[in-house]
Amino acid sequence: MLQHIESTELRNHLRKSYRDVREMTMKLVQPLETEDYVIQSHPDVSPPKWHMAHTTWFFETFILKDYRENYVSFHEEFEYLFNSYYESVGSFFPRHSRGLLSRPGVEKVKQYRSDIDSEISLLIEELDEKKLREIANLIEIGLHHEQQHQELLMTDVKYNFSINPLKPIYLELETTTKDVAPPLEWARFEGGLFEIGIDEGERFSFDNERPVHKVWLNPFELATRTVTNGEFLAFIEDGGYERAEFWLSDGWATVKNQQWKAPLHWEERNGEWYTFTLHGFVPLNKEDPVTHVSYYEAEAYASWAGKRLPTEAEWEVAVRDQPISGNFVEDGIYHPVASIKDDEGQIKKAYGDVWEWTKSPYMAYPGNKPLDGALGEYNAKFMSSQMVLRGGSCVTSASHIRPTYRNFFGPDKRWQFTGIRLAGDQT
Repeated sequence: MLQHIESTELRNHLRKSYRDVREMTMKLVQPLETEDYVIQSHPDVSPPKWHMAHTTWFFETFILKDYRENYVSFHEEFEYLFNSYYESVGSFFPRHSRGLLSRPGVEKVKQYRSDIDSEISLLIEELDEKKLREIANLIEIGLHHEQQHQELLMTDVKYNFSINPLKPIYLELETTTKDVAPPLEWARFEGGLFEIGIDEGERFSFDNERPVHKVWLNPFELATRTVTNGEFLAFIEDGGYERAEFWLSDGWATVKNQQWKAPLHWEERNGEWYTFTLHGFVPLNKEDPVTHVSYYEAEAYASWAGKRLPTEAEWEVAVRDQPISGNFVEDGIYHPVASIKDDEGQIKKAYGDVWEWTKSPYMAYPGNKPLDGALGEYNAKFMSSQMVLRGGSCVTSASHIRPTYRNFFGPDKRWQFTGIRLAGDQT
């Protein structure tokens, strides 16, 4: 779509979009203490400082080095330290050891961000129209990439804080919601031949969302809202974590090995349930959407409830005509809530609050072609042993999510804001 914008408008769009996304990252890290920037409490999480640097490395590596004349790297070792997994770019520092990097310090990383921001801004102003249009799509990918890392940054901070006995508060929540979850109802959808996905150029998308292709769906029903804490608590109280009949074999082995008794961040004290949030350790609100559950837990709950998880095609067909409305990072709540917005459609909370597990494995669509060059490693290389999630979460940017967006994680992962929406077959 950017290719059809007049050059002056394109420069203005790129300038504003770049500034807005980069400033959001700095807003999200503002409440942190210096020591918080370095912690890596689990191999799946990364220190906030690393997220700040890696997203900057992306713009330097894929844009400035190719388009800025006589460009000199900010620091040649940053090419190694802040490469995440791009084998075709070069070697990289091990992911599980990122928390060992006390240097560069936080101020040095902030300077890195500032310098690269200045270089990108100059590039937007100075390039001729032909080259400007060449980098427009790269900048847009880089900004959506940064929005992904903003979300990871928030969930990583939450996990890092959660293991601290002091239960640190990221940000005080000025107001608490007393909203009640809407009734659990079922929306019915006729079966037939549908198209899902998106074609390149229609609007921004990652390569794993492409192309548009046909799928056959049998008649199905979809819950009008996600599962609540109270509903999941009933599963626990009915022995859900002790009853193998509800679990996939790998899931049951994980439950036993990890000694799961409840969703991540839940804790029972004196017969009452509490949960750790970015606003502190609080009593569990039974009306809020359940979150921090793995695919295994979502699948087991669905089995216990006599339902199933939706396929990603069912999810997309059900919600694609609804407005992008919900609880996003811009709302500043950073936690799933029971409340709904007036402009939400038939399927409530389709966007925001919690990523929704689907029963679909993460695979390439028919006719899919990854991006050329190093950026082709962005999605395609992970199409193994992952499950698809849809809809975004309370720390997703509203401008980042769309009906075709495919997130993916391993079935045992639960440090993200992941939740459950039930589906069923029409009889």
